[in-house]
Amino acid sequence: MRSRDLKANSGDGPVGHVDVSHVHVAFGGVDVLHGIDFDVAPGEIVALLGPSGCGKTTLLRSIAGLERIASGTISLNGHEVANDRLHVRPEARQIGLVFQDWALFPHMTVAENVAYGIDSFAHRNDRVADVLALVGLNTLGDRMPATLSGGQQQRVALARALAPQPSVLLLDEPFSNLDTGLRVQVRSEVHSLLAGLGISAVFVTHDQEEAFVLGDRVAVMRDGRIEQFDTPSAIYGNPASAWVAEFVGDANFLRGEATGMFATTSIGEVALSELRQGQVDVLLRPEHLVVTENESGNGVVRNVEYFGHDHMVQVDLDDGSHVAARISGNPHVRRGQRVSLVSDGSACLAFLSS
Repeated sequence: MRSRDLKANSGDGPVGHVDVSHVHVAFGGVDVLHGIDFDVAPGEIVALLGPSGCGKTTLLRSIAGLERIASGTISLNGHEVANDRLHVRPEARQIGLVFQDWALFPHMTVAENVAYGIDSFAHRNDRVADVLALVGLNTLGDRMPATLSGGQQQRVALARALAPQPSVLLLDEPFSNLDTGLRVQVRSEVHSLLAGLGISAVFVTHDQEEAFVLGDRVAVMRDGRIEQFDTPSAIYGNPASAWVAEFVGDANFLRGEATGMFATTSIGEVALSELRQGQVDVLLRPEHLVVTENESGNGVVRNVEYFGHDHMVQVDLDDGSHVAARISGNPHVRRGQRVSLVSDGSACLAFLSS
């Protein structure tokens, strides 16, 4: 896919700016979103990440205008489009939508699908041709959706969303119906396309890797609330809670006794990133652990998993806890072997034990 000069329509405010303030959404008297505060800067790609049922799709649909909010406000490009009294219909919000199942019209050709959302008849064919070329489908305009591969259908859905020149693109788990290899390829192409166009985008995913690869910022959601909203590196390196730490990556927690900037754990002394006193749960990412063969060590290797670029060594510690260590290259240990496991000296987060 290649980008062209396909700028979004402009309004009075910053093009592509989304502001969600104190938004509540309820279905049948049951709150689904609880006071959501959320924003997207012009040209920014933001991921909504969370487990099934956390409210991420409801938030996306509320921004799109497919759901009414009970309270709070939603503004697009400096214009308020939703509050407890106002609800601007979706087609007037200047947004593009890509659904999880792509929602293509089976009785229309590729070109007719793409043209569907274009209001102006003037230069419509030129616009369709431009967008199809943008997503690498310029020779497939006369084809029917059923004759296309999954990746091609996903690109048609993207082209249809981009054709009306939206200021914000909203995508609901757009890659989930693709096979693993194709998903990685297509998401990379979409990322390059959106970055090249400079269009603001919000996409929903339950895949941490996908959120971190595509999102300039990531909103981690749980039970209708945003637990943390920050850059991928900040969320991974400085998670706001133990739950976030476990959700966004592999995490080991060891009970320890903190005294200032260090904690004593079952693998020895561990440096802390901030002052702590008393019982704590220390977060140790797998890459911050060192495993060496040692007959008098503190654990036994349960399993060694090979991933090509690295290995994950699963270790049962003598105190009954289980940890995983990520080792680049050959780990030089095998299943059933006694080993010594220690911290590599990185400063670790410690959460007060409950």
